[in-house]
This record gives sequence, C-alpha cells and structure tokens, in this order.
Amino acid sequence: MSKALNLTRRGALAGAVAAAACASQARTASPVRAYPRMQPLIDGFVADGKVAGVCVAIGTATAPPAFLSAGRTAFSTDTPADPDTLWRIYSMTKPVTAAAGLALIEDGVLTLDQPVADILPAFTDMRVATSFEPLETRPAVRQMTIRHLLTHTSGLSYVINGDGPMQRLYRAHGIQPYGAQILLAPGDAPTPETLEEFGERLAALPLLDDPGARWEYSISLDLLGLVIQRASGMPFETYLRRRLLAPLDMTDTDFAVPEAKRARLSGNYQVTPEGLRTIDEPQTSAWVDVHPMPAGGAGLVSSARDYAKFCKAMLAGGAGVLAPETVAMARSNLLPDTAAPMGGYMVGQAFGAGVGVVTAESAMPGGEPPGSYSWSGAAGTTMWIDPRNGIYVVAMTQFLPSSAYPFWSATRAAFYADLAAAG
Repeated sequence: MSKALNLTRRGALAGAVAAAACASQARTASPVRAYPRMQPLIDGFVADGKVAGVCVAIGTATAPPAFLSAGRTAFSTDTPADPDTLWRIYSMTKPVTAAAGLALIEDGVLTLDQPVADILPAFTDMRVATSFEPLETRPAVRQMTIRHLLTHTSGLSYVINGDGPMQRLYRAHGIQPYGAQILLAPGDAPTPETLEEFGERLAALPLLDDPGARWEYSISLDLLGLVIQRASGMPFETYLRRRLLAPLDMTDTDFAVPEAKRARLSGNYQVTPEGLRTIDEPQTSAWVDVHPMPAGGAGLVSSARDYAKFCKAMLAGGAGVLAPETVAMARSNLLPDTAAPMGGYMVGQAFGAGVGVVTAESAMPGGEPPGSYSWSGAAGTTMWIDPRNGIYVVAMTQFLPSSAYPFWSATRAAFYADLAAAG
C-alpha cells in the first residue's frame, strides 16, 4: 500500500473492509429477478401526483443493471422517464467529489491528514465564532485537513442546516450550495461565479467549530473541489472528467446540460401546502447551457444509467479507476478521533468519504446491512451500495424538500422486501 494513502489509525478497519469488498465481487448477479414491491411503489408515487417520474437502477459488480421506470420527465411533457433522463442529483455529487479527492491521495499528491492550508494558504489562520451579535472569534485549535473535508468535520456549516446566525452569515456572503439561486431569499448575496471566489469568501468567514470537533453537514465538499483544482493543476471539472467520469464512460454526468440533451432533463418541483410548485423547468433550467461554478457538493446532473456506473465501480473495488485500498478507505469510518459522538440523524452511524456508513448499531431491520454506504440528494435522489449482498441501488426522482415524502426509506424497504422474497 502506498505511503500516500496514509490510512493511520483506520488502517485495520480499511483492511477488513477491503477483504469484504473482494468477497462481494464473487457475486455475479442479484438473486432478485422481479420487483413486485419496488415497481408498484414508484408507480404509486407517480399515480398520486407526488412526482412526475422515477427511475431506479439495481445492479451488481459484474452484471448489467436492471432499470425500473414510471411517469415522465416533467409534468409539462409526455416524455417518459427512463434510464437516460437527467436529474439534478444535488448532494449525490458529494461521493463523486470525495472519490476524486481520494484519487489524488492514491496518486501521492495529497495525504488524508494533510492541512488544507498546504494547498489553500488562505485557510492557515482560521478562527472560530464565539459570538455573532457582535461577531467575536478565537483562533481555531487545529488546522483543517483533507479528512475533515471528506467527513464534514471541518468546522464549516451549510445554509440548509437551519436559520441560525451562521446560516445568515453564509447567506449574506453568498455561501450557498449550487442550485440555491432558484430559491434565493431577499437579502441573500449572489453566489460566487468561480471556485476561487468561493474559497476567498469562505476563508474570510469564521468557522462554526474547531476542525475535527464534531460532525456538521457542510459546504466541505465544495471546498474540496477547490483543493482538487489547486492540487491537480487543472480546473476541478476537468480533473473530475479525466480521472473518473471519462474512464467510467459517464458521459451524461456534468455541471451543465448542453442544448442537445435538454429534452432529457427532468422538471424540479417544490412540495408546498398548496401543492407542487414548479421551480426549475427543463427549457429554462439553471443547469442548461450555463457552466456554473463547479460545485463539488451539489452541482452535478446525472442519469440513473450514468450514476449506476459509478456505484458499480465502487462495488467492484474500484474497477481500475481507483485501487481497492482507496475504495476500502472511502467506505471505512474516517471520522477523526477528536470528533464528539455524532447526534441528530447521524446517531450510531460511521462516516466515510462523503458517505454515511451503516454500522451494526445503526442498521435498521429490513434495511441496509452493516457495511453498506450511501448518500442522497436534496431533490429526492438516493443511492446505496450494499457489499454484503453484492448489490447497489440508484433511485432518481425530483422534488424538494426531500423530507416531503418518505421516498428514501420507502425505496429501501421495497428493495429489501423484494430481496427477501427472492430467497
């Protein structure tokens, strides 16, 4: 194993995970041949008018995926939703960006516990907010590292975490996830136009907590995109394309949708007490023809077919794109030892490189078994990779907020019921 991987105290766990990954590759196909619960589930979401369309991909490390679809790409069209429909995957961008960061670790360009300031000097003397009215700060007790960015323990936060003083400070400086411009509130500053501008704004603001102190869902993976850009010596989107997307033939995954693909873009809808409200139509979408700041935390558009290629590669131990040791690291518990026990919806769950990792403590009956890892997107998309059963699932749809319907939990329950019924 390369010294650059720098697995440190997580090495033993990573090794065990690598062994499990190899074992999972021996399974060539899922025992599921029919989906008597999954298909009616997605049909029901469409029939009830909750979403315009859905597409689900279910595959293994070696067999082609099965696709289940329902509905259409948007309420305004008659185009059926299918494996090539394009969806705004929001935070499902994070595992892809994390994999790109790990690729630089694998190649010896970065190390896991390297200070971010080595790459971005503006983050050398970060301060932590102790008061917001007035704003008062103190020096951070330690440097922010690559591990902290991968695991949301950087001390950074997110505007989507509520309406506290840090969120208001972020809004005042335009520190928002990409796509937020369709829901900007009065008084919010425009979002940065480049990663460099994003980094400059962020470095000038205080942290919410000391790096490594606790888990806080955050803009960390967007900042990792800037680290990748500086460390690789090329634009982040170029590195992502050359190192991961092109080798995996992920031709429909990008930060913008060209004119030729516009007809395949889904509509996006906000669930309100009065019903669904259109917030981003395909023909006028914020993702069409405009190359926005390449946001590594939330900016990608992808299809079920394309994202399945990424999941398949991860399930297959890297599939020649990443080393098996790197994939093992991605789905091991990378939380720093200095971090306090996680609270909220991360209770009992380990965290890897941009993904939540199911533990024996957090596994739910009828759901993903320990060792599975997953992440989801703000507009309803979700994915999980289950090495124990040698299978992955990608479920694409489009509605905001993701908490409006139990789509994530319902797809998991339906899949594992189908798996159990298949014996």
